[in-house]
Amino acid sequence: MKEISSLMGYRKEIKLLDATLRDGGLVNDFYFTDEFVKALYDTNLKAGVDIMEFGYKADKDLFDEDKFGKWKFCKDEDIRAIVGEGDPKMQIAVMADVGRCNYHDDIIPKDESPIDIIRVATYLHTIPAAIDMIEDAVKKGYKTTCNIMAVSTGRESSVVTALDMIGQSPVDVIYIVDSYGSMYPEELQRLAAVFMEAADKYGKTIGIHAHNNQQLAFANTIEAIGDGANWADATYSGMGRGAGNCYMECMLGFLNNPKYKIFPAVRFIDKYIRELKENGVVWGYDTQYLFTGLYNQHPRSAIAYTHKGRTDLTEYYKEVMTED
Repeated sequence: MKEISSLMGYRKEIKLLDATLRDGGLVNDFYFTDEFVKALYDTNLKAGVDIMEFGYKADKDLFDEDKFGKWKFCKDEDIRAIVGEGDPKMQIAVMADVGRCNYHDDIIPKDESPIDIIRVATYLHTIPAAIDMIEDAVKKGYKTTCNIMAVSTGRESSVVTALDMIGQSPVDVIYIVDSYGSMYPEELQRLAAVFMEAADKYGKTIGIHAHNNQQLAFANTIEAIGDGANWADATYSGMGRGAGNCYMECMLGFLNNPKYKIFPAVRFIDKYIRELKENGVVWGYDTQYLFTGLYNQHPRSAIAYTHKGRTDLTEYYKEVMTED
């Protein structure tokens, strides 16, 4: 049986990233109050979280600013209003989606920005464009990650080729992203071995971003850590698209590094996450998300099922089962 960092000690290389604003923003179109965001930032500081992801650098020509909250676009001045002047007290990240970010103009040089890390999100077929974005960000002075989305849908040969291409880029961290929440820990173990081989070859770090469609986000995250991943994403109460993500409070409880503290997370959840749910913001595991996870499908149909208030679960299962 695998021994994950012996469970008694801690691995100092592990970095915990809070993706609540970014993945959680997909649930409420990024309409968070400044009070919520400031409280989240302060909570991460007190809890010892290493990195806070503020949201996306979305292209304002593609996305109407009037239809989304400001964390869809993560203007540098908006981040600065939360973290204050001078160097932020923790590392700040934003995500840039291939094809959905005007990175040449909207990502300014690092010495003019509070942002530390640009996380480039890509599919296997858009790797060349992702590498161009990574190279641009590195030239501007940022650390970078490459988050390979929907990796569960790719052939292993395609994954190996992609990892060779990314490995030769200046990226710092390469992420396994179980976008559809379809993977089991045994499958993730085999995939992590492929990623770790590339990491060792090219001197990269591996990260993990898991979704909870089959209630395995936490299990898959700690599996990946046991397999050598050193960066792990989580969100408070699992807030994220559809079934949500690995729970931050689970990670704070699991990782034995004394810098991580769970009580600040409990207070934040009690006041702010509970309020979101009381106001009708919906996310988290439910049976419809299990179906898309089982069939390795994007959860968009389950999200639509949820938003429409459907209750015909049997009919929905038939739809998922017969989808091409």
